[in-house]
Amino acid sequence: MDNGFYVGWGTLALINAGLAQGKNRSGLNWFFISLLIGPLATLFIVVWDKK
Repeated sequence: MDNGFYVGWGTLALINAGLAQGKNRSGLNWFFISLLIGPLATLFIVVWDKK
């Protein structure tokens, strides 16, 4: 695969970690979740409310 794919996926994971921390969630946990499911993690972070 192209190295750009891995760089983009890693960048997305870092962005998701920042988004999660902004919503008072664990950035580290969401970083690892994002490495596994990528853009779906972004959707979950944005849509799900923390109760």
